Amino acid sequence: MLFRSTGLGKTQLTGKIVDLQRQGDYLIMQVDVVEPVKWRIRAAMSFRDLAKVMACCAKRSIVGFILSPKQWRNKQPNHPGDF
Repeated sequence: MLFRSTGLGKTQLTGKIVDLQRQGDYLIMQVDVVEPVKWRIRAAMSFRDLAKVMACCAKRSIVGFILSPKQWRNKQPNHPGDF
């Protein structure tokens, strides 16, 4: 998983999702950043946030990406360029 932040300029962070758990009215997603620093980032998602994510995932282009056989075989995806 790749991350970029406007506050860090063009710095690219590499990380992975390590946990997702419920805490009250939120889902807490924990991401371990491994390069270029070691951070744990947490995002608290409300029901409305999750509904927005699911609605975005229902787009034809996203469903096509998820169901693409190429994605299941691809061990190292190509870099997305400037995102």
